[in-house]
Amino acid sequence: MRRHPAGTHLGLMLALTFSTGVIDAVGFLGLDRVFTGNMTGNIVILGMALTGADDLPILGPVLALAGFMVGAAVAGRLLRDLVAGWSTKTTVVFSLVALVLVAAGVTMIVLADPAEPVLLGVTTALGLAMGAQAGAARHIAVKDVTTVVVTSTITGLAADSVFGSRVDKHPWRRRAGAIALIGAGAAVGALALNVHIAFGIALSAAITILVALLGHLGRPREE
Repeated sequence: MRRHPAGTHLGLMLALTFSTGVIDAVGFLGLDRVFTGNMTGNIVILGMALTGADDLPILGPVLALAGFMVGAAVAGRLLRDLVAGWSTKTTVVFSLVALVLVAAGVTMIVLADPAEPVLLGVTTALGLAMGAQAGAARHIAVKDVTTVVVTSTITGLAADSVFGSRVDKHPWRRRAGAIALIGAGAAVGALALNVHIAFGIALSAAITILVALLGHLGRPREE
């Protein structure tokens, strides 16, 4: 992994993209139509909710957005003095993300019928975790793979394709992979809800732990 850090980072960020799809499905279907990773969709839901449309939630999206911003800010602060790439602090951030996911999953298991404040707390925690993940992914700086949203990736895939500007060395594989993986993650997250809401959260936690471990083992020797 030390010989090919770029390829390793790409694979790890794609794995987290899949994980985000799982978490967003859990949030939208299991936590009252709230996105905890895709803040664009979350803000759109919030905007519609403020008009009273379709009884959409307001507090959940607000808390998820606030949690996401706090998580991203924490990741940015921890990594601000480091060059782009993976470091020990990057491992710390992803480990904290996994820890929050585990805590959220355990909460949903222990409390068989959680009250509304508990669900809102889990929503906030998932937003916090996804914000920290996005902040760390931004620092690693794998082009076209932010792990939490694929709108710009879809734009690049189409705009640079043979039907668009026909850009040489068009990285269509990574773009198509990110799009497919976040969709696949959402499908898996939806299926996981048939077992238990904690199952999807646990799966995302396991993926994040594996990513943190592999990324730490493959970090530059100078670190």
